[in-house]
Amino acid sequence: MAAKRMDAAARKRAIVETAMPLFARKGFAGTTTKELAEQAGVSEALLYRHFPTKAALYEEIQQLGCQVDPALDDMSALPPSTATLVGMVQGMFQHVVFGAYEDPATAKIRQRLCLQSLLEDGEYARILLSRVAGRCLPIFETSLAAARKAGDLREGGMDSRNAFWFAGHVAVQIAHGRLPGTAVIPYNGTLEEVTAQAIRFCLRGIGLTEAAIERYCDPAAPRPPEPGGNWAEPAYDADVAGRRRRREAAAAAGRFK
Repeated sequence: MAAKRMDAAARKRAIVETAMPLFARKGFAGTTTKELAEQAGVSEALLYRHFPTKAALYEEIQQLGCQVDPALDDMSALPPSTATLVGMVQGMFQHVVFGAYEDPATAKIRQRLCLQSLLEDGEYARILLSRVAGRCLPIFETSLAAARKAGDLREGGMDSRNAFWFAGHVAVQIAHGRLPGTAVIPYNGTLEEVTAQAIRFCLRGIGLTEAAIERYCDPAAPRPPEPGGNWAEPAYDADVAGRRRRREAAAAAGRFK
C-alpha cells in the first residue's frame, strides 16, 4: 500500500516540529536550509514553498509555542484581583520550571531556542517575549492595581512591568540551570521546595504583604511532572544522569574521552 501523502497543513506542521530541535542545537545562523530540509525529509524546494525564509519558519515556531499553551489563552478571562496576581506568578513557575502545559522535553527545546537566540540577534526571544507580554501583562498590571486598592501591597511598590519580568527572570534561571540534565545551581532542597521559595521571593519583591501571600499562595502549587524530583538527580533526566555515571566510571578506569 502506498504511503498516505501529507496535506499542506500537516507537512508544514511536521517541518516546524523537526526544525525546532535543530535550531535549538545550532542556532538560527548556524542552521542551513539544506539541514532543515534533510531533517524534515523534504527537498529544499518544498521547504521554500512552505517557508520562503528561515525567519518565516522561526515565526511559525513561535506561533506554535503560543498555540500549545492554554494558560495564556485562559489568562485574559481572569478578573483582576490579588488572587489572580498570585495565580499568575505561580502559573509562571509551573509553566517555565516544570513545563506543566506541554511535554517537558518540548519545553526544554523552547528554552534552548531562546538561549540560542540571545547568543545571536535575539529576534526569536524578542518575538516570544512580546507575545507573552501582549497576553499576560495587561491582566498582571490590572491585578497589581486591584491588589493595591485592596490594601494587599506594601507602600512604594515597583513598576508593574518590571515586576512581571523580574519574576519571569527568576523562573527562567531556575529552568535554565537544569537544562544540562543535572542541576548546575547548588540550591538546598527539592525542586518543589526551591520553587515554592522562589514564588514567595517574587511575591514579596512585587510588594505583596505577608498576609496576602498567606491568604492567596497555594503551598501545593509547584508540582513536578512526577514525584520525587530533586536538584541532585532529576527523575525525568535519569538517562543524562546515567551517562554521567558511565563517564565517571570510564574516567576512573582511564578510558575517559
